[in-house]
Amino acid sequence: MIKNIVFDFGGVIADISRDKAVQAFFKIGLKDAEIRLDKYHQTGIFQELEEGKLSVDEFRKELSKLCSRELTIEEVQQAWMGFITGIDIRKLDYILELKKSYRIYILSNTNPYVMSWACSPQFSSQGKSLADYCEKLYLSYQIGYTKPEPEIFNFMIKDSKITPSETMFVDDGSVNIGIGKKLGFYTFQPQNDTDWREELTQLLKSLS
Repeated sequence: MIKNIVFDFGGVIADISRDKAVQAFFKIGLKDAEIRLDKYHQTGIFQELEEGKLSVDEFRKELSKLCSRELTIEEVQQAWMGFITGIDIRKLDYILELKKSYRIYILSNTNPYVMSWACSPQFSSQGKSLADYCEKLYLSYQIGYTKPEPEIFNFMIKDSKITPSETMFVDDGSVNIGIGKKLGFYTFQPQNDTDWREELTQLLKSLS
């Protein structure tokens, strides 16, 4: 019986576009943004930021070097926000309904630039922050690991005291889903930028 649901953020709750993010970073001066940015797993200073190895300002300084000019925090945040193409309020309302019957968690590879927006009232048209939709946020830069590393999953399992065999893991990344399955989670892999609510509802019903 499913008691818990763990949602990914980007590609599940928020619709994302790597291409638009590449354009946004290119616009502030990152000429090789196409090489440096990935939809699921970052590299270099981008990965170090998402692992919590670089602070907001340290990342800004390193990115400024790559762009050959001094960037502001606001410019860097705007570039990161290029990943986010939209938030479907219907998905957020759906998650609030699920919260009445399940313990909801969010497990995300992310960074302080994106989360400073997501964890504010500006996140939703209803004035709610991302934290209002779950019991707890498990964020890569706070934990020190990123998916698909098992350590980030194990941290969440230990901290939340959930049992994987009682938990549905929802993520749009196939590698992350593979790790989830190995760890004993039920899994659901929706496509980015789709309305997956009915499919998840039917899956949960089949497991009740």
